[in-house]
Amino acid sequence: MSVNIALWVLQLLLALHTAVGAFWKLSNSEQGIPALKAMPRSVWRAMIPTELLCSVGLLLPAVYRPSAIFAPIAALIIAAEMLLFCIVHLRSGEAKHGSMIYWLVVAAVCLFIAYGRFVLSPLWPPSEAHIAVS
Repeated sequence: MSVNIALWVLQLLLALHTAVGAFWKLSNSEQGIPALKAMPRSVWRAMIPTELLCSVGLLLPAVYRPSAIFAPIAALIIAAEMLLFCIVHLRSGEAKHGSMIYWLVVAAVCLFIAYGRFVLSPLWPPSEAHIAVS
């Protein structure tokens, strides 16, 4: 399987994961997750539209190529959110770290997608300024 196809599969799965997470946040409180109780409700609620926009950003380049830069940026935003959850978890003093391992795995997938779309298989053509003239 080519890198491009693998990245599209990961982008699709991450977009679904993130959209489901956004809808889950609508019906659940941060208070339901012991480690996230310290997170202000406003931050929790602000994550909903952010996650939905990131889900769209991951998939938009499939139908509108000029939006290709949104995919790696969305992946980086989701990774930052996962790392925020880890920081809140560590500060909470929670003894169980299962959820933190999950967030770190998701962050790693996000970082791979961002790296893949910036370096390995970008969706946009190189600018003419970078093309060497022989």
